[in-house]
Amino acid sequence: MTNTTYPIGEDLIVNRLGYGAMRLTGQPGNFGPFPHWDEGVALLRRAADLGVTFFDSAWAYGPEFADKIVGEALEGRQVVLATKGGVDKPEPGRIVVDGSRGALMRQIDRALINLRRDRIDLFQLHRVDPQTPIEVSVAALAEAQADGRIGHIGLSNVSRAQLENALAVAPIASVQNRFNMQETEAEDLVDFTAEKGIAFIPYGPLGANPMQQGAKLAPREAIAWLLARSPNIVVIPGTTSIKHLEENWSAWDLV
Repeated sequence: MTNTTYPIGEDLIVNRLGYGAMRLTGQPGNFGPFPHWDEGVALLRRAADLGVTFFDSAWAYGPEFADKIVGEALEGRQVVLATKGGVDKPEPGRIVVDGSRGALMRQIDRALINLRRDRIDLFQLHRVDPQTPIEVSVAALAEAQADGRIGHIGLSNVSRAQLENALAVAPIASVQNRFNMQETEAEDLVDFTAEKGIAFIPYGPLGANPMQQGAKLAPREAIAWLLARSPNIVVIPGTTSIKHLEENWSAWDLV
């Protein structure tokens, strides 16, 4: 039988069908607050009621607004919250990458407030900064881990070589790269992370454009394919509709 849970970092046992909060922001461009805030809060709480235990966000979503709505909706819930840092979005369509120690520490401290947590379960480097070696960024996250601000370290948009460089600095609990049934460039990395006991969190699981709403793949079939692909995959489809959320959750029936 397919495993329904995965232990991220060995101790964060999550249902392998999670939720990605990128769409709970203003549109276009995932910029600004979600215009139907109370509905977004209700959707997140419905996800938790269904059994979703892993919620993925990022500083750049909004920026900050995805973290804020997740924090408000799930305060006090026994769920795993993940966010990402090292990327900022000062205006729609403009991405600023900064993986320096100072930038990461500022974003971690702010994320603790936004998520309403004493510790961030999983904090992921959103992108590797061309101006900052990945070893320096990971060392900063290891510092925040040592002082208790974050529980585990993850990486996003990385190559196997970058992952191996990071592993030489600190344990890595997750990798988040684009991967779905039509875009399989990360195939080898999925297998490598599985061997290493690292969670693989595919973004774009339904083939959507990150800056546009709407799935390109049949949602239930695409989610089921990922759940069956490897036991370390944790899928994070995003939606702003409770109806679609419930349909996505039913993908387990196809596995």
